[in-house]
Amino acid sequence: MSFGVYVHWPFCAAKCPYCDFNSHVRTAIDEAGWVDGILSELDWVAANQTQRPVVETIFFGGGTPSLMTGGSVGRILAKIAALWPLANDPEITLEANPASADAGRFADYRAAGVTRVSLGVQALNDADLKKLGRLHDVAEAKNALKMAMNTFDRVSLDLIYARPDQTDAGWRGELKEALAFGTDHLSLYQLTIEPQTPYALLHKKGSLQIPGEELAAGLYETTQELTEAAGLPAYEISNHARPGQESRHNLIYWRYGDYAGVGPGAHGRVSLSGRRTATAAIRLPERWRDTVRHSGHGFDEMVLVHDGDAAREHLLMNLRLAEGLDLAGYELRWGARPSEEKVAILVEQGFLTLRDDILIATPSGRLLLNRVLEELLD
Repeated sequence: MSFGVYVHWPFCAAKCPYCDFNSHVRTAIDEAGWVDGILSELDWVAANQTQRPVVETIFFGGGTPSLMTGGSVGRILAKIAALWPLANDPEITLEANPASADAGRFADYRAAGVTRVSLGVQALNDADLKKLGRLHDVAEAKNALKMAMNTFDRVSLDLIYARPDQTDAGWRGELKEALAFGTDHLSLYQLTIEPQTPYALLHKKGSLQIPGEELAAGLYETTQELTEAAGLPAYEISNHARPGQESRHNLIYWRYGDYAGVGPGAHGRVSLSGRRTATAAIRLPERWRDTVRHSGHGFDEMVLVHDGDAAREHLLMNLRLAEGLDLAGYELRWGARPSEEKVAILVEQGFLTLRDDILIATPSGRLLLNRVLEELLD
């Protein structure tokens, strides 16, 4: 089974009003001290595994990992290599913000071992970037993208659509411009109003309007049309890539492999003492750090995932993929299959297809995947 490591860096220069990720703004950061905590947590995970799986992918997420120095990234990668065997060609991704990108920092990441950068551009017009609370403008984003593509073999570009007041024509022009940059991977996320964010408060007051369901569906269909025509079809609902350029780390999640998650607020699904365990670390960075110093780790949740729950999670994740779910492999792993009657109904309704024992969500099914899964798992 594939195994990856997720490292969460929780700090940002500013908090975006739509964001509900575990990110925090601090005026001063003891970077070496925070890295020490991450190293301790990696030690603890490895010590509690009964086997040493091969690490195929490493992902630095946040927050804003591009606020870290290359030296800190190198320390973490060296620790991972000391604790686990590495694949011959590990995919090592770091999320970067254009506002904290510079050529020297990117060169340091490359020297430390990073092989792939995911650049959070989010919009390609200055007015919307300002509304989204981003610290960069379009010119800075393009400059950062150019530096990334000159430094790394693999670069992913992130954009958000279904933004306030966005039209289909506006998104079509923006996405065409993004595709023309020539990256081999795009992450294209539909904006959702998340609870307890400034956007949620504005939306409740009626001062923030986002596209309705019909327009949002049209924007999704425009996204599929343009990316497929450009040779970057969706391999997952929000992720598009040229064949062979898919995010191997995210595929571990969606194929329900094992991954260790370390750092404040990080989640993992990892075999500890021989049992698949769901881990979640303390979200507040300072409390996480103090707990790690005392206990060697900052996990406040470690829950055994029973086979029935694991089978449901596997189905939920795998049907997001264009490749679909191999029912024979699924049955071999969990000893069960989705209800044939429910599958047949969803196939008849045009939301699923079943070919050679592979269950795949159709374009209509992916558009309404949450509803499809509710029906399938009810």
